Amino acid sequence: MIYRPLYVDNILAYVDTPFVKIITGVRRCGKSTILKMLMEQLRTKRGIPDERIVSFRYDSMEHENMTAKQMYAELKGRLSPNGKTYLFLDEVQEVEGWEKVVNSLAEDFDVDLYVTGSNSRMMSSEISTYLTGRYISFHVFTLSFGEYLMFKGQYANVGDPREELANYVRLGGFPATHLQPYSQDEVYTIVRDIYNSTIFSDIVKRNQVRKVDQLERVVKYTFNNVGNTFSAKSISDYLKAEHRALDNETVHCYLEKLEKAYLLHRCSRFDLQGKEILKTQEKFYLADTSLRYSVLGYNSDSVASSLENVVYLELLRRGYMVNVGKSSDFEIDFVATRQNEKVYVQVAQEIGSPKTEKRECARLLEINDNYPKYVLTTDAFSGGNYQGIKTMHIADFLLSTEY
Repeated sequence: MIYRPLYVDNILAYVDTPFVKIITGVRRCGKSTILKMLMEQLRTKRGIPDERIVSFRYDSMEHENMTAKQMYAELKGRLSPNGKTYLFLDEVQEVEGWEKVVNSLAEDFDVDLYVTGSNSRMMSSEISTYLTGRYISFHVFTLSFGEYLMFKGQYANVGDPREELANYVRLGGFPATHLQPYSQDEVYTIVRDIYNSTIFSDIVKRNQVRKVDQLERVVKYTFNNVGNTFSAKSISDYLKAEHRALDNETVHCYLEKLEKAYLLHRCSRFDLQGKEILKTQEKFYLADTSLRYSVLGYNSDSVASSLENVVYLELLRRGYMVNVGKSSDFEIDFVATRQNEKVYVQVAQEIGSPKTEKRECARLLEINDNYPKYVLTTDAFSGGNYQGIKTMHIADFLLSTEY
């Protein structure tokens, strides 16, 4: 196991607190491995004996069709009589009513609870009902660029990070694809399996979607338009032009289901003058850039928007709330806020000349505040400063600790 301190250390800060630790994220992003890392830390660093560490994986056939009452009885029977029991419940959403079980255990016994899940039932209203004020949520993402370099370093020589960035964008960051030197085709085969299992298990089967072909058309449209602003109506109009009629409400419903399965992230526009979130023409980004290429095939023309996707995910990993900045005259790729901090980011695959650099910076210069402003690129013009706006190579930004 390759240690992922971004998540493990954050979660460990809440050990022995009265909160249920809920760990969510897209399928195969590493949640189960993080549970194992947490258990190992409890054993080795805190001296917790094995009999007080209990784990169950509920997507196993062993627990198929298990009821909440059966789940409660089994877990109750495993509680230690000699001190606090640490319960690790993986893919717990597979048991209907798990929220009641977790709430009862947390209220009635001396336990410390950690649960994972991969779909919307982990963030449903039932959790708010039964665990109000008693849980903390941690979202796990696929590998960051820094983690990707660390994983790759276990089996191959890692080159210059600026050169490695192209591989990271193309191959993505699902941990399973970077445990050994897989070919591009092998990586996309693994990712397609993750995509298919998410679509059919977490969306089609769970929501009883009958017209799977319609759902897949919506998926392909969103994957093709990463980084572009659009609405449910945009998709509906496009499909209508293709003689595939689909009403706005159905499109909206599909987009919501893709979000709840963590395949998509919705990035709303923020009015820089009015200081409010706009309700129309949002952008969507993927949980991992490899999803796009595994479904649609690799296309070098899509690299610019994939770089934007990578920067967006990195800002989320670092705890920022991210929006698209919108004014009447221009748009900023990302306005990222975290408590009292704010960062403005413009992403351009290539600048190529001082004239283009001036144009990219001009939008940021229109913003009259003193928060940090960045133009990110992959060419030789990175690494400068233009009237207080920092120009950085995207690889350097992803690995930076400055923001």
